Amino acid sequence: MDLSVVIVNYQTFELTRNTVNSIFEYEYPFTYEVLVVDNASGDDSLSRLQDYFKDKVKFIASDENNGFAAGNNQALRVANGKYVLLLNSDTVVWQNTLENIYRYMEEHQDVGACGCRVLLENGELDKACKRSFPNVKNSFFRLFHIPTNSKDDNYNLDNLPDDEIYEIDCLTGAFMFIRAKALDEVGFLDETFFMYGEDIDLCYRIKEAGWKIVYYGESKITHLKGASSKKQKNKLIYEFYRAMYIYYKKHHAGDSSFITNFVVYLGISVLCLLKLFLNIFKKKT
Repeated sequence: MDLSVVIVNYQTFELTRNTVNSIFEYEYPFTYEVLVVDNASGDDSLSRLQDYFKDKVKFIASDENNGFAAGNNQALRVANGKYVLLLNSDTVVWQNTLENIYRYMEEHQDVGACGCRVLLENGELDKACKRSFPNVKNSFFRLFHIPTNSKDDNYNLDNLPDDEIYEIDCLTGAFMFIRAKALDEVGFLDETFFMYGEDIDLCYRIKEAGWKIVYYGESKITHLKGASSKKQKNKLIYEFYRAMYIYYKKHHAGDSSFITNFVVYLGISVLCLLKLFLNIFKKKT
């Protein structure tokens, strides 16, 4: 098997169906399988997907929702491909995207993971598809929405072209085309992350192991980001900031001073509480 496509479904029948259909729409010069993990949706989305796709898709039903990372890992444990594509259930794959990236990975054996140009529904770039690793400086500028031309504010790599191919630090978990050999070496997604941050953590470990991570801007997908809800649930807000804490503690706290760590943890806590507070008023509007 050449490629295993892994998709996690959680109460998104139509979105997941459209994502899978966008894969089946084209012919490929390689063999592939599609694995859909239902993360204990609790609705009828799994049964409807099973009825719709029959035996064209391999389904895995989770007994409980332990998060996005845990859901993906269930499929990764049984995936047979020499490459694995982690694909969000709210995406649409464009023609030639999988073929182009598969060919690129075959021709560049030192690349551990590859992403593509990810477009939002309005056609704008989802900036999460090509990033530097977060650090104290670039996270400060981003989290506090401070406009700057500082070279330290390099998180989203806005200075690099969107339609070219080059090495970067970090891909978005919406589309991660990963060499199985690299996963065997560094391990699967860290299930400490419920959602958010697991993609950054995996990219960090892949690069630390000596593999390259590449942004393939010549091919595209569409990401219907936030399609399931326009209003943030408190759980999502909490997990977003919790992921920051986990990532920083795992990869940076050991090399930083007590004062730096205290300021970082305090900043994350304050921002989380502020967002939760503001969300109360958003729900009332």
